[in-house]
Formats: sequence, structure tokens, C-alpha cells
Amino acid sequence: MTRALLLGGVLLLAAPGAAQTPALDAARNAGQIGERFDGYIGVASPVTPAVRSQVAAINIRRRTLYSNLAASRSATPQDVGITAGCQLLGRVGPGQAYMLLDGVWRRRGPGQPAPVPDYCG
Repeated sequence: MTRALLLGGVLLLAAPGAAQTPALDAARNAGQIGERFDGYIGVASPVTPAVRSQVAAINIRRRTLYSNLAASRSATPQDVGITAGCQLLGRVGPGQAYMLLDGVWRRRGPGQPAPVPDYCG
């Protein structure tokens, strides 16, 4: 099944800008939180308890979305999450943090292309 069919346009709900707060935007732009290869947001450096709570809430919504979409597409939630991760990593902006499959946090530098892993092709 292709990645486009797995997502079926529902990715908009998991997009970085969906249901963001100024605190989350600031943490994202400071490289404290970022997108992970598996379609979830991660904490890359210390954040306030409020930001950590908001990250957890977003990840719960994403997990529900991925599970529901997986059930309707005969896929696993992990496959849907990784497919979403490919799309979300492509939206990481300069200065923002991200994590690839190796588990290492990085920050996108100015002038660098968006971090899209080879398996996302």
C-alpha cells in the first residue's frame, strides 16, 4: 500500500500547526521539541511541565488518528505513524529539532533541505 493511500489526506490533523499554542510554537522554534520519524512529537531538551503536557496530549490525538486510519486501511498504526512522520519531517523548519530512525536529535540548519529519510521515497 502506498504512503499516500495510508494517509488518505487525514494528516492535516497531525500537522505541526494543528492546535498549537504560543508555548508549543516557542518550544518548537527553540529546538526543545520536534518531529520524530515515527509521526510523534518528542522532547529534545528540557521544557516546562505545561509544554510536556501539551506534547503528550498531541501525541495521544495522533496515536488515536493513526490507529483509526490503520484500522480502515488494513495497516498497522506504526506504519501509518512512520508514513505521517515522513510528511511531518518534510515540514521541519530551519532551527527546529527532529529525530530520525537512529534516535539522535538534530536541528535543521539555515539553507539545509528538509530532513526526509530515504525510506520516505
